[in-house]
Amino acid sequence: MGAMRGHVLAVAALAVALGFASSASAQTAEQFYAGRKMEMIISSGAGGGYDVSARLTARHMERFIPGHPTIVARNMPGAGHALAAQHLYNVAAQDGSVIATLGQNLPMAQLLQPEKIKFRMEKFNWIGNVSQDNNVTVAWHTAGVTSFADLESKELIVGAQGINSTSAQYPLALRNLLGAKFRIISGFSGTQTIILAMERGEVAGLGSNSWATWKAQHPDWVKERKIIPLVQMGLHRAPDLPDVPLLTELARNAAQRQVFDMLSSGIVVGRPILTTPNVPADRVAILRAAFNATMTDESYLADSKKAKLDVDPLSGAELQKYVEELVTASPDALSLLKAALLDQGTFDCAKLVKDISMCESPATSAKAD
Repeated sequence: MGAMRGHVLAVAALAVALGFASSASAQTAEQFYAGRKMEMIISSGAGGGYDVSARLTARHMERFIPGHPTIVARNMPGAGHALAAQHLYNVAAQDGSVIATLGQNLPMAQLLQPEKIKFRMEKFNWIGNVSQDNNVTVAWHTAGVTSFADLESKELIVGAQGINSTSAQYPLALRNLLGAKFRIISGFSGTQTIILAMERGEVAGLGSNSWATWKAQHPDWVKERKIIPLVQMGLHRAPDLPDVPLLTELARNAAQRQVFDMLSSGIVVGRPILTTPNVPADRVAILRAAFNATMTDESYLADSKKAKLDVDPLSGAELQKYVEELVTASPDALSLLKAALLDQGTFDCAKLVKDISMCESPATSAKAD
């Protein structure tokens, strides 16, 4: 009798569990978000560009998510943005209740050192990128370098953070591939310390900084040409930098173009908003729609202008496709990229790829034909 009673109770418990599961699966995305407390993970410290942009975007997105949930921001800096990415991938709820902003160079980090990365960028659900603002390599006005062409004969000492930061990667690639005379002093704690060293004459340039940041933080330097942009990284030339070449425009052959395309990838990723893997498709669609609506909302744009934040959005679907293609780069492309970023390295294109036609300049190819 007791065994039968236990069996009945077990069956009843299973039925209840199945009922709850059925109810949960039947719950619409709108019902899921109604009155919910969401979380925004920010992979940088408080007060920086990522932080300001993420908090502002989250605050306005609340209005466009059905059910008007509350989004609470939490900073999680560390390990070059990787700490937050690991939390999002391995710990955070994978139900669409947690969103985040991560560093724009994490897809590149995964590409270069996949064995050290405990997450996969292509598995995240990308909601959108707020801004595709170009980065620039600049010379200080006393350096005697006024254009990229000057670097054929004049050396420019530039400050950088770690050797794997974009402030080092851009000058390294330009030196290794094009022979630009950059001398790189790495190990600075941050961009602001490099700028201070530049003012003091300890370095003569900065390998990478956002053009929007220069305009927001040092508009007088821009106006008075105390900083001179030499090359810009992005998909298109900035409207107010029409005469400064894009990194990709400097490529002399297909191999160099591949490297420069990958090094420009951080601009496309920009200041992204994303959510965890395995989120139901209808919830991802709601988050993407809320992001898109926010990007054209007048009050959001007004607040962004007050905060001196550029808004040049990219949709989540486009960003998803871009990241997936980037992290599955061909072995040839990856070999080229790693060689281009070797400190004091040599770049022998013909030894790095199977198709040596990639290493030929257009003039060489035309002559061969």
